[in-house]
Amino acid sequence: MRKFIHSNNYPSLHLLIIIAVLFFSSCASRKITKNNNQIEKAANKANNNSYKSYNTLSYIDEFKGVAIEEMNAFGIPASITLAQGILESGSGNSDLAKYANNHFGIKCTSDWKGKNYFRDDDQKNDCFRVYKDARESFKDHSEFLKRKRYSFLFQLDKNDYKSWAQGLKTAGYATNPKYPDLLINTIEKYQLHQYDQSESEKQKIAREDRVFTEINENIPQEKKKFTPVETPPVGAKPILADGTYTVIKGDTLYNIAKRFNLTVDQLKMLNEMTADAIKLGQVLKVK
Repeated sequence: MRKFIHSNNYPSLHLLIIIAVLFFSSCASRKITKNNNQIEKAANKANNNSYKSYNTLSYIDEFKGVAIEEMNAFGIPASITLAQGILESGSGNSDLAKYANNHFGIKCTSDWKGKNYFRDDDQKNDCFRVYKDARESFKDHSEFLKRKRYSFLFQLDKNDYKSWAQGLKTAGYATNPKYPDLLINTIEKYQLHQYDQSESEKQKIAREDRVFTEINENIPQEKKKFTPVETPPVGAKPILADGTYTVIKGDTLYNIAKRFNLTVDQLKMLNEMTADAIKLGQVLKVK
C-alpha cells in the first residue's frame, strides 16, 4: 500500500499563495518605482533640475494663452480650463504636473501609447498620462471632453462658465458634489471670466457644427478609446443582455463603474444605492 506522509514542514497551499502574491506584488512595486524614477530623471534633465515655481497668478499668466486657443477652437470656456488646471495641479506645482506635465489628472486608457506615471489616487498606483509639455496636456484635456457624455456642454455659449461648471458635474466629470462651486469660486476669485469671449450666432453655429462632427466621428471608437487600463478580474462574468452585471470576488464599485464607462455616482443611482458596499453575487444594473 502506498503511504502518504503528512508533515508540518511542508507549507500549506494557502501559505504558498500568500508568498506568491507578495512576490508578484513586490515585483510590480519595483517596476513602478523604476518607471517613475526614469520619468522623474528625464524631467529633471529637461528642466536642468530647476522647476518653475508657480503661484496661482503666475500660473494663470503662463497658461491663459493656450486656454483661450482651446476655447476658440472648441467652445470650452478658458475660465473653466484654467480653473480645472488650478484645482487639479495645485497651480502647476503637483508632482504630476512637474514630472508628467499632466495638469488635469488624465489617466491612462487602453488607447494611450505614451509614457506612464504612477501615483495613488482612486486606487493605489493609478496610471497617469505623461506629456511632452504642459501645452500638450491642455490640448488633451479638450480631446477628453469631446465625448458623447459631455456633448450637451458644447451647445452652451463659450462664455457661460456657470452652466459649464454645473454641466461637468451632471455629466459625471467629478463625484464631489461641491465641484461646480469649487470651479465657480476659483473663476470669480481670480476673475478668470475676463478671458472668456462671446461669439456671434453665426460663429456659434459654425463652431458647434465642427465640434459635433468630431464628437460623432469619435463615438464609434469611444468604448475602446476610453476603456480604463484596469482589466476585469479573472472569472468576471460578462455584462448580460438585460444590462446587468454580477459582482464577483475582487470587485469594487469604482472598478465596476470604470469598466462600464460610468461614474460611481451614476452606478449608485442606477441601482438606487445609498452606500458604497457591495457583496458577492449581487446583480447590478450597468446600463
